[in-house]
Amino acid sequence: MINTKEISKDIWWIGGSDRRLDLFENLFPLPNGVSYNSFLVMDEKTVLFDTADETIAEQFMENLQGVLGERKLEYLVILHMEPDHCSQIANVAALYPDITIVSNARTFTFIDQFFPGLKSIKRQEIKDGESFSSGKHTFTFMNAPMVHWPEVMFAYDDNSKALFTADAFGTFGALDSGIFADEYDFEKKYLDDARRYYSNIVGKYGVQVQGVLKKAQELDIQMLCPLHGPIWRENIEWFINKYNLWSTYEAEDDETVLIYGSMYGHTKSAAEKVASLIREKSGKQVSVYDASKTDTSNLISEVWRCKRIVIFCPTYNGGIYPPIECFINDMLSLGVRNRSFALAQNGTWGPISAKLMGDKLSTLKNVSISENILTIKSALHESDNEQINAFVDAVAAM
Repeated sequence: MINTKEISKDIWWIGGSDRRLDLFENLFPLPNGVSYNSFLVMDEKTVLFDTADETIAEQFMENLQGVLGERKLEYLVILHMEPDHCSQIANVAALYPDITIVSNARTFTFIDQFFPGLKSIKRQEIKDGESFSSGKHTFTFMNAPMVHWPEVMFAYDDNSKALFTADAFGTFGALDSGIFADEYDFEKKYLDDARRYYSNIVGKYGVQVQGVLKKAQELDIQMLCPLHGPIWRENIEWFINKYNLWSTYEAEDDETVLIYGSMYGHTKSAAEKVASLIREKSGKQVSVYDASKTDTSNLISEVWRCKRIVIFCPTYNGGIYPPIECFINDMLSLGVRNRSFALAQNGTWGPISAKLMGDKLSTLKNVSISENILTIKSALHESDNEQINAFVDAVAAM
């Protein structure tokens, strides 16, 4: 069944949602599903902006043909060549063999790598700052390299004032009955998924995001059209400010997140006791997560949200407990910065995990690591109260 919506004069959303896919990029859990957005311009010329993922191919092709009707597709603009958006290029080209693909030189290289059979298709290369007209609508392109692939472009329509942003401003989560952010309580329904999407998918490239945000400041943006998640037409500045905050690696909340690994429950018990005391001492919320049970992508999202990160970790085979090491390695990979860390270790005979964690975390930019380390010998006892209170005081003061 065709499911489309005209989002502005001549511009149609023809995407869809997938609620069955378990893992995005076969890596990140999707408990709330994911949407794939594609946009069709029905002007003097017909122009398609990106395709969709294989998982919604049938719905996408039905939507495309349903809106076009008797008209032929003339142009396909590719803003991002990642497979969840480009998988249907060959199918579209087979259905409309006279189309011209509009994109940049790097994208055409990627097309030849993914689809070597399309080397004879008509192409129009577009450069940063150049424009393309469909009739009433003129689209000006801006390069957005490494947000989050090197070929990415944005496109700004001077008619609708819509900015097509590829993966930027996207979010995990399927779309329900509406396709616009203002049709939901976005903070309640999507903000956690948006932060998790940003921090894990785009978070490493904050400098590049800042660069493209500076370009976008010069535009009169009335609509944000990302390739995932709701379209923005109201309160746009609020979401742009979120991206500005996240891409400068500044904490969203003045709160503490405590993440622990625990083999038999002793480290868990100590972590929960300390979390309660930090809450009492600081008067601020403390969120607690078990690294063995919580996907690392959720832990990374919490690191982007919170100012202070407390890590409890057993010493394991003379090293860092694996789930905690995975979490720390992800922080290193994503370039976390501007955070304060406090470390606690457990070991029955040779606790050393705090030093090993500190050595890794110290390579991050502009972070502080508390010198007050909580050392647990197998389990906490009443005799450890002085040490515990000193540790809690240090965390509250960070």
